Amino acid sequence: MKNIGFLSFGHWTPSPYSQTQSARDALIQGIDLAVAAEELGVDGAYFRVHHFARQYASPFPLLSAVGARTSRIEIGTGVIDMRYENPLYMAEDSAAADLISGERLQLGISRGSPEQVIDGWRYFGYDPGESASEADMARAHTETYLKIIEGAQFAEPNPRPMFPNPPGKLRVEPYSETLRDRIWWGSSSLATARWAAGLGMNLQSSTLKNDENGKPFHIQQREQIEAYREAWREAGHEREPRVSVSRSIFALVNDEDRRYFGLDRQTKDQIGNIDDQTRAIFGRSYAAEPDVLVKELAEDEAIQAADTLLLTVPNQLGVDYNAHALESILTQVAPDLGWR
Repeated sequence: MKNIGFLSFGHWTPSPYSQTQSARDALIQGIDLAVAAEELGVDGAYFRVHHFARQYASPFPLLSAVGARTSRIEIGTGVIDMRYENPLYMAEDSAAADLISGERLQLGISRGSPEQVIDGWRYFGYDPGESASEADMARAHTETYLKIIEGAQFAEPNPRPMFPNPPGKLRVEPYSETLRDRIWWGSSSLATARWAAGLGMNLQSSTLKNDENGKPFHIQQREQIEAYREAWREAGHEREPRVSVSRSIFALVNDEDRRYFGLDRQTKDQIGNIDDQTRAIFGRSYAAEPDVLVKELAEDEAIQAADTLLLTVPNQLGVDYNAHALESILTQVAPDLGWR
């Protein structure tokens, strides 16, 4: 068995070829797709976070709305850029969204990816300081956030408060008792995967990874998962960790599928530089008849190693088409791979 979710970037553009013309369209359609996915038996609805872009940005209103409209499906992010986050305010927002959903949040966080503007986090009021990098700042925000959602009591109470306080120092409210076990770190390297394991976070690995040894993407990603699980065991955590990988996968079952994805040529890994220091490897996409997909996916070592698969969806094609694409994977591919 494997958990299967979708991951939407929430793109919108005022183009006549897009069914998602505005930010409102992207948000409402994201909610509607989560509802449709739950009805189909999909396990998770995940949303990407990008700032200064025509995509999803502030995730918690969307997560709360999805939580209020659904009852079973996991609701997550992939990922929130911690360079931009106030850990205390985020603790309030994430706990509220988690409680609204009945504790179904699966919150993916990370250092973030290359962005639309230069040092966008500075516009949000954050500065890593002279002796730290932006990655250091993201990890510091993360460690503070984790302590807060563990229920740390640190704030000195007012001796004459407006409302009566419980005894002792105060914590951030609202508080979700189980949220801490449902935080995921989006990792692109062996080192950050091990770091996430040490802090007891689940692991998200996307379709992009630092090219650390020249091997095919799915093998490097499988090695990353193995390094993460080894570090988890060494840290002595009591619960079993979860691991997700993301893929673009489309079953070609009708003419519309073939028109959109039948000529997809991203069937090989790609190499590129995401910044001046980092050489990255981008994983291939999959688009084929269901029987061919079954054979190809069975050879993807990272998918086999993960317990959760996130299917990236072309949200600008609309809710109905994306629901169809998800249903095709669930009914015509997943059973033959033993995922259902």
